[in-house]
Amino acid sequence: MESENVIEVVHLTKKFGDFTAVDDISFHVRRGEIFGFLGANGAGKTTAMRMLTGLSFPTSGKGTVAGFDIRTQSELIKKHIGYMSQKFALYGDLTVRDNLELFAGIYGVPRKETDARIDNLLGRLSMSHEKNSRVRDLPQGWKQKLAFSVSIIHKPEIVFLDEPTGGVDPAARRQFWELIYEAVDEGITAFVTTHYMDEAEYCDRISMMVDGRIEALDSPGALKEKFGAASIAEVFDILARGAKRTE
Repeated sequence: MESENVIEVVHLTKKFGDFTAVDDISFHVRRGEIFGFLGANGAGKTTAMRMLTGLSFPTSGKGTVAGFDIRTQSELIKKHIGYMSQKFALYGDLTVRDNLELFAGIYGVPRKETDARIDNLLGRLSMSHEKNSRVRDLPQGWKQKLAFSVSIIHKPEIVFLDEPTGGVDPAARRQFWELIYEAVDEGITAFVTTHYMDEAEYCDRISMMVDGRIEALDSPGALKEKFGAASIAEVFDILARGAKRTE
């Protein structure tokens, strides 16, 4: 029977010498939800995400991603997830289509399916007319949407989005979130970090980290009610006041 949860974390801890970056966190992410993972600089969210994506090993605790153990099956995790960071990672000297073909191959998309998937993605992005354009010549918002499409071209179970809309204008950010909703409608779970608090309102549930610990986790509406706040930004400010460390 397929588990309801695609991510499960129990007492996860990461230390660097005497410094505890992630301090005994436990949470789960349900299949098909948009899960917001928030925290101020130094809160530990990037370190936690690195453990979940198989790039770093925990000091203690345990976790599974897409049913695979983060300690012993990191390579299998990487095959079942997508990842996109704020820092643009596509090849600027290659065309749009060349990038999509390259990453389809890297992610193991069957060759007989590659052309159809690429054509479908370009059509949904309204970028078919730009397929032969070099990526470096595209507007920043288009680059971000293209990078997101690359991260899900292999139809992963989960896509990790690390501040994916940084540096783009509000209109482009709204369009980007439409792509996230479309991906979730197709069965992909989205795990999102963002420093835009208005975007956090779009998530099904939100976790907020302070000094390596999860201090709050619930739906946006429930968090606002609990803290007597009008917005998630206010909730974040209330929790962040107690932070003792910064990066």
